Amino acid sequence: MQEPDTATMDERLAGRHVALLSWRDTANPEGGGAERYLEKMAAGLVARGCTVTVFCAAHAAAPPTETVDGVRFVRRGTKLSVYPQGMRALRRGDLDGPHGPPDVVVDVQNGLPFFSRLVTRRPVVVLVHHVHREQWPVVYPGRPGRVGWWIERRLAPWLYRRDQYVAVSSATRAELAELGVHRDRTAVVHNGTDPYVAVTPGKSPTPMVAVVGRLVPHKQVEHAIDAVLALRAGHPDLRLHVVGSGWWDAELHEYAAARGAGDSVVFEGHVDEEHKHEIYERAWVLALPSLKEGWGLVIGEAGMHTTPALAYRAAGGTQESIVDGVSGVLVDDQADFTATLGRLLGDGGLRERLGQGALEQSHRFTWTRAQQSFADVLVAVLSGRRVAGSD
Repeated sequence: MQEPDTATMDERLAGRHVALLSWRDTANPEGGGAERYLEKMAAGLVARGCTVTVFCAAHAAAPPTETVDGVRFVRRGTKLSVYPQGMRALRRGDLDGPHGPPDVVVDVQNGLPFFSRLVTRRPVVVLVHHVHREQWPVVYPGRPGRVGWWIERRLAPWLYRRDQYVAVSSATRAELAELGVHRDRTAVVHNGTDPYVAVTPGKSPTPMVAVVGRLVPHKQVEHAIDAVLALRAGHPDLRLHVVGSGWWDAELHEYAAARGAGDSVVFEGHVDEEHKHEIYERAWVLALPSLKEGWGLVIGEAGMHTTPALAYRAAGGTQESIVDGVSGVLVDDQADFTATLGRLLGDGGLRERLGQGALEQSHRFTWTRAQQSFADVLVAVLSGRRVAGSD
């Protein structure tokens, strides 16, 4: 079959209005990889001549409405009220562009969807980073978590039963299929990795492990703390640098203090991009003990600095962002996590080999390719078609 002409495909997007509904943006202190992905896709659509509006929760770090690099941001509501606020804004026309309502709505489902299908007849694309089966009881114990999981597991697949889905990994597509979302209307559009070229200080002369991400319970930073403390008898100079902020920050400080971590654990807090990449560069290993990841953007970022990653196989997207034994290591439980980290710290040759693999893997996935694939999905949807496959 003849491949579609990319220029012609992109021309079909010119002048179209795309509304993206997301609970956060990257300016939000709790923003992370999912928000980076969304804004990269938005930038790609702007470059193709689209009018793009992002609706997300309000926060002190940004004004209620602003335009950044051609993308209009409309911020209303809180972490939970953002969902009804998004429905209201879409229904009342608050997200309309110069020529009327959005031509297509991208509903970002981070556990909960925006229920956009109830308030618009326009085409809807549901973007999912990962299924939250394991996270609901951790973040919302008891009845709230059970209700949230019912919405994600039962209600959302029924509500969007005729709509196009985009998953960021094949693992997520498989999880969605278990919920009844047919593979023939789920396209996989992977994350990219930002190239980073800078003069950096090189690897730390003493053992250094990094954890980078939002400080929330399901990231399981405690596993990295426990591993480092268990290994410091054999590596007295070992340090764990925890980069990021979040509502679990105080609990992690208390956890480390209660275990006598002392200066073995360094909480860096929220840092700028330059310092973050300096930590990637100096680290011997990136530890990612997260319970669930749609992809794990930090894996590619660390890979740019020849830093291999250690993560859980059951996290989902890590099975694609890490090539086990080539660009990093996947393990099955906490004991294996600690033992494998010890093996990596003690074997410089292994780290070097995995680091080179991590660098090569990071170059396999580009934002340019992801933006084109995402744009192709929207062209298909606007043409009345559903698409599957992977970028």
